[in-house]
Amino acid sequence: MAGANRADEGAGAPPTSKETPPAEKSQGRATNGANHPVSVVVVTQATHSDIPDICNLYKRVWDEYKGKLPEELIKTWEPSPLEFTSWMEGVTYFSARKEKRVVGVVGCSLTHGAVQMVHLVVDPEARRLGIASSLVGACLEWARRAGARSVWVEAQDRFEGAIHLFRKVGLTESGTLHRHFLGEDVHVYEQVL
Repeated sequence: MAGANRADEGAGAPPTSKETPPAEKSQGRATNGANHPVSVVVVTQATHSDIPDICNLYKRVWDEYKGKLPEELIKTWEPSPLEFTSWMEGVTYFSARKEKRVVGVVGCSLTHGAVQMVHLVVDPEARRLGIASSLVGACLEWARRAGARSVWVEAQDRFEGAIHLFRKVGLTESGTLHRHFLGEDVHVYEQVL
């Protein structure tokens, strides 16, 4: 949803392995609207073995936007396994699994003491279960452990759900990049850690 940029553009080197926070693993119990448990969602640091599942997730997410978004945009956000492998260079990704199926993903790129969240998506069939909040929470925790001073993300107006999420988890709008991505304004949200 908020993925208007490529993770490999402007991304600096990640912390060294000694500085890199350990692989995150958290479990949350998703609930339905009546607060009844639905299933366990597990968020872990993504590995290369997750790439096919992650690419399938991006395809499921962006397929619903065909005809609603420019084809160029969808193509940019539906990586092949080879393209996603390049996205992982210098970026730590977290994936959320529900019943062994990847239902969400987010990347965290540390550059000059700030972490940028990139390529956040949640499976359309798994939305409104707190998965995006869990992924953003994993990114914020990773940023703190990496010694980052802030976390930021870009979002276009068309992704109202993502903007609502960013505000809900404590990020504030800090600026607008006018006509920045395919002629559209991009809003920047950040949280100082």
